[in-house]
Amino acid sequence: MSLFSRIKASPGRAAAVAIGAALTVGLAAGHLPGLRAHAAELDQRLPPPAVDEPASAATSETAIFAGGCFWGVQGTFQHVRGVTEALSGYDGGQASTAQYETVSTGTTGHAESVRVTFDPRVISYGHLLQIFFSVVTDPTQVNEQYPDTGTQYRSELFTTSPAQARVASLYIAQLDQAKAFPAPIATIVGKNTGFYPAEGYHQNYLTLNPDSDYIATFDLPKIDALSRVFPADFSSKPVLVPDAGKS
Repeated sequence: MSLFSRIKASPGRAAAVAIGAALTVGLAAGHLPGLRAHAAELDQRLPPPAVDEPASAATSETAIFAGGCFWGVQGTFQHVRGVTEALSGYDGGQASTAQYETVSTGTTGHAESVRVTFDPRVISYGHLLQIFFSVVTDPTQVNEQYPDTGTQYRSELFTTSPAQARVASLYIAQLDQAKAFPAPIATIVGKNTGFYPAEGYHQNYLTLNPDSDYIATFDLPKIDALSRVFPADFSSKPVLVPDAGKS
């Protein structure tokens, strides 16, 4: 487990302070080369999926995205028009191990994930995938995302229907064929076997802690990229989880 993973396994504001201090020291000492540049690279508008879900009369759908620390993934999707909820949590493991301290050991099978509820009349699953790969995650990294390492930080799509699985698989193949990234996409297309909401202090973390060095370095650039690359999909007012911030 990386230094940041160990620190983040400690809940609450004390962990945020520790993360900020460690990040500042690491950047100043040159021990974390290129991290700011990596975050800034998530600002390209990839082509839309050639195949998307068929239109339906449904007014609500859910999709689950894992792309590193859920703070930034949640925070970005909370600013996407058509998203009605983005909830941080865990997917890929059992209910008995769906606690932050346990998941952070990297031994539970869980990935830090975000369950996105959206109105398919406003935004499609395929377009959410386009945003995810364009500005949310580096899909070429295996079991890591910038300073965070371990299987819990892998990039995975926990699909909730066969249609989602088909769209996701075809889109990854499309992007790989187009050589959209300098390395093959490592994002896994999986299946939702149980999503478990994360502790209250993780919800709305980006919005509640904008001065955190971790958030400022790795996550706020995603919000900026969303607003620039997908201006028609950007909402300046995030859709927040009610009563968040509690343990």
